[in-house]
Amino acid sequence: MSDRSPLVVRSNPRVLEHDPGLGHPESARRVQVILDALQPDADGRWTVDRNAPLPSEGDVMGVLKWIHDAEYIERFQTASQEGHGWLDSHDCRISKGTFSSAVAAAGLAMNAALDLVNNKIDRAFVVLRPPSHHAESDSAKGYCFFNSVALAAEVVVGSLGEPVLIVDFDAHHGNGIQKSFYDRPDVGYVSVHGFPAFPGTGTADEIGEGAGEGTTRNIPLAVGADDSIFCTAFEGALHEVASRLRPAVIIVAAGFDAHAADPLGGMRLTEAGVRRLSAAVTGAAERWSNGRILSFLEGGFDLQALANCARIH
Repeated sequence: MSDRSPLVVRSNPRVLEHDPGLGHPESARRVQVILDALQPDADGRWTVDRNAPLPSEGDVMGVLKWIHDAEYIERFQTASQEGHGWLDSHDCRISKGTFSSAVAAAGLAMNAALDLVNNKIDRAFVVLRPPSHHAESDSAKGYCFFNSVALAAEVVVGSLGEPVLIVDFDAHHGNGIQKSFYDRPDVGYVSVHGFPAFPGTGTADEIGEGAGEGTTRNIPLAVGADDSIFCTAFEGALHEVASRLRPAVIIVAAGFDAHAADPLGGMRLTEAGVRRLSAAVTGAAERWSNGRILSFLEGGFDLQALANCARIH
């Protein structure tokens, strides 16, 4: 990919405003250690923008209503203004900054998608929080409030009129992404994840429905899967769905909690495995998508492993 512009890494300080409380694994430190690990710019292979511009809140809200119920958005905003407790699930603790961070994360995703379809970038890694892939249209779940990955997919499909493929190698199944596109023929979803484990979805027989039948591919793995199992499963599923869908863009839900050091993932992936997963995505994008990739941070809760994996990715 030497003829391409450097990978763009983006974040914004507003994603640090969400404070789920002392000891919560989804802390602002996750973003900070990644951005620190990506400095300097590795001889021009990537650029880092810690203060990437955001669209107006009104613009973000308009797009969020494509994937979230208006009642849910309002309920989330009100709960964050109160600034205590949780939203929908005990793992979704909120603070006065939670809604602001979630809107900022969605805004970063929206801008990255727009810049890609307008040929301003080829590849981006967006370092955002709260994470995305468990958030459903009407509820928060699994540390996730707004589904920024689904939002980016909607923007790309709506702009290009061509299919996209979302690939998810977080240790946990992205129930929210799957639900958003389960009956859609224009958005594929591939997930390799632990099962049975939170959130309890992602069985192999969940393949989509109606016009979307066959565009969802789940590979549930037993706890303790290592590089050889996890990466081989991912590579096979990625090739299968990409060959069928021929996506214009590949979107990555990049969770790093399958790393062996992670306290929540239950898998035994190594840095070499993360390199292999990332190479598989790059290879598929070169073959099917003219190299176009949007990647978004999901899980990863051991800070050192997270920093190492993000740099490799």
